[in-house]
Parts: sequence; C-alpha cells; structure tokens
Amino acid sequence: MSEDDDLRPLCFILMPFGTKQDPAGGVVEFDAVYRQIIRPAVEAAQMRPIRADEEQVGGIIHKPMFERLVLCEYAVADLTLANPNVYYELGVRHAVRPWSTVLSFAGGFRLPFDLGPLRGVPYALDDSGRPAEPEADREHLTTSLRAARDQATDSPVFTLLEGLPVPDVSRLKTDVFREQVDLANERHRRIAQAREDGPAAVREVWRGLGDLRDVDSGVLVDVLLTLRALDAHQEMVELVEALPDVLAAATMVREQYAFALNRAGDGTRAEAVLLRLVQEKGPSSETYGLLGRVYKDRWEAALGAGETLAARGHLDKAIAAYLKGFESDWRDAYPGINAVQLMGLREPPDPRAHDVLPVVRYSVQRRLDSGSADYWDYATLLEIAALAEDPAAAADAAAQALAARPEPWAMASTVATLRRLREARERRGVQTPWALEIERTLQRTASTPRASRPTEPRSTA
Repeated sequence: MSEDDDLRPLCFILMPFGTKQDPAGGVVEFDAVYRQIIRPAVEAAQMRPIRADEEQVGGIIHKPMFERLVLCEYAVADLTLANPNVYYELGVRHAVRPWSTVLSFAGGFRLPFDLGPLRGVPYALDDSGRPAEPEADREHLTTSLRAARDQATDSPVFTLLEGLPVPDVSRLKTDVFREQVDLANERHRRIAQAREDGPAAVREVWRGLGDLRDVDSGVLVDVLLTLRALDAHQEMVELVEALPDVLAAATMVREQYAFALNRAGDGTRAEAVLLRLVQEKGPSSETYGLLGRVYKDRWEAALGAGETLAARGHLDKAIAAYLKGFESDWRDAYPGINAVQLMGLREPPDPRAHDVLPVVRYSVQRRLDSGSADYWDYATLLEIAALAEDPAAAADAAAQALAARPEPWAMASTVATLRRLREARERRGVQTPWALEIERTLQRTASTPRASRPTEPRSTA
C-alpha cells in the first residue's frame, strides 16, 4: 500500500532525536527507541506514525508542526529528559485535544511535578541507553494506543476545566493535511534521489517547489543540508536568501548561512552573521566554532601571502573564538580541539593549551564511554595525542580512527591537521618520526577511493 492510499489514523510522535546525555552521565539513544519501540507499536495499533522534525529545522516551531500537533488523530509524547520542545508541543496538544495523546518515558526517569499525576507508559533501557525489553514495551504502548481510541479524556486542561468547549477540527481540513504530509514525504524522496545526481539535480528539485512560503520547513532544510553535503556552498547561500523570513531567522539556518558564505569566499558577511547571532542568542559551541573557522581561514590566507603580523592577529582571534565555543558547552569537544591545535601552532605556543587539553580529552572520552562515538571522536583523540607528543596513544587512536572507516575527505582533513602540528614541532627543532609514519598511513587510506555514503561534515571542520 502506497502512502497516498494509506488511510490509517495519523499518529504524531513528539520526541528528541539522536543521542542525548542524561544528568547522571549516561545517554539515551532516542532513534533506537523510536525504531524498536514507538514506531512498531504505533503500526501494531493500526496507525500511521509521523515523527516530529524539529531536529531538521533547528528546533523552531513552524506552521507544519502546529498542523501535526492539532490535526493528527493520535500522538505519542516521549517525556524522557524533559526536552523543552517536546514539553511545549505536548502543551499545545493538550490545549486542543481532550483525548488520544499517550505519554511515554524511560523507566527510572522522574517526571516533573506538574506531570507526575498523569499516566504514562515506561520503557526499559540498557546500560548503553538502548531498549532493553523492546518486545514487551512495544506491546504495552500498543495497548495504550488502542485504548486511546475510546476517547477517554487524557488532557489535564479538559480534565480540570469542566465544560471547556472542544475545538472543531473539520474533516476537510484533516484530509487536506494528510495530502500535505504525503506531499512532504514525496519531496523528501525526490531530494534524496537528486543528491545522488549532484547539485544541479538538487537545484532543479528546489526550483520546482514553487512558492517557498507554502513548502514544509522540513523539506526546505532537507534541501539546504543536502546542498551542504554536496559542497554546493553558493547554492546554499541562494537558498537561504530565498527562504521565508521565519525560517531564515532560525538559529540553525543562520549558522548554515554563515558556513556557506565563508566557504563561498565571503568571510566578512559570514563574520557579521555570526556576531549578530551571538549578540541576539548568546554564546554557543556551534556559533563560536563557525566564527573560529572564519578567522582560521583568514590566518591561513595571510600565511600564504607572507603577511606574518596579520596572520598572527587572525590566529589569536581564531583561538579566542574556539575557546569561547568550548567554554559555552564543555560537552562539545570540537571547538576545544580546534582551540588547542591553534595554540600549539602559535609562535610561541599558547601556554593555556596545557590547561585546556585535559578538559578536551575528558569531553571526548565521555562520548567514547557512551558508545555513541564516531570517526571524529577518534580523530580528536589522535590530535590530542599528537599535541601531547604521546606516540603510543597516537598509534592507538589512529587504529581506532581507521576502524571507523571514514570517508577519504575526512581522513584527508585529519592528515592536514597532523601535518601542521608536526611541521610546527620541526621548526622548533623537535623531530617526531612516529608522527610522520602515522600521517603516511592515514594518507594512503585517504587516497584510496571507496563507495560514497551520506556522512555529514562537521560544520566547523
């Protein structure tokens, strides 16, 4: 049965995406919870799951999101870790739907006081943050969803305020909404196909969307990130400048705009966008990481032009920006490793690196311990070992990085970083043949073509 012929009731899933840390230092693998428990439970209840797309659109609340909250016949809200977006969306849902909303959360997680009296369906997690008893938990959630069809009031708004009128959601509007959901899904499929054919094909899909004010925000951000994955930076700039104002003003979109501007050679505008974002929204590891990259590129350009004094000024600004990014969120090792790298390349070296490096190591080690590490975490460990001049640790990290089977471009980026660090040591009279051997090993891997896979580059890489 095609989606166009799928007449099952729609069930909207409100939950975080990806891997999130809990206050005790563990993690929750929300994508695994969705795949192994929530989605199959919804389907077993003869409903059609639609997952919230706040991660793709940078957390903003937009028109399609409100339509999903109001018009989907059923909803499941995962309240684990008290994600603010989920709680806001649940509040909207409870304000307009007296029944048909089922709550779920990880066992052992304590709900906030105001939600304590509400009934929910707990699920079990193992030590890695993944479902421990998926079959049993699926059955319990399916049972609750089937019970929701009885239209017993589950909204505290309608429970406590007797006589509150129930909004009339017309059948015509619901049918139109279902068509819009199917259209958005079809557009996502077309974008995925166009990615295989390159930037020109993605641009063709984008141009065929019509008035962008009428397009699902998730679709537009999908186009934007697809262009980024294809290194189509000028096309990214053009798309953002054509977006509706409410979406173009979103933090994530503005960060991607600055990223694209810098990669397209307009670092001045990129800097202005990022500084304005910090002024309006406050510091973040992502915004300052991108700003650090703007200054890092200026440093490299000045070095190439032989402008020694200007290069030193740009380098100091890059270090300061990366350091502010790391200080704004110690859990994000990426701006931290960039800061200490550049501190090591400075002449003379920045002594603050000795204090920052252990914190960066701890930050990346927490990700490794959580079981959610990727290539970049092992690459960070390798760069830390190189900075600490620890050949044994560098060899171990290099082996783990190779085992992660990175894309050649990612390995080439790491090789370039290691080369800069080694050459800086050699200029100071320190020979490190072990570092050169690791570089050569990684370079051979980076030079070996292999099948492409959709891996997103880190924005500040």
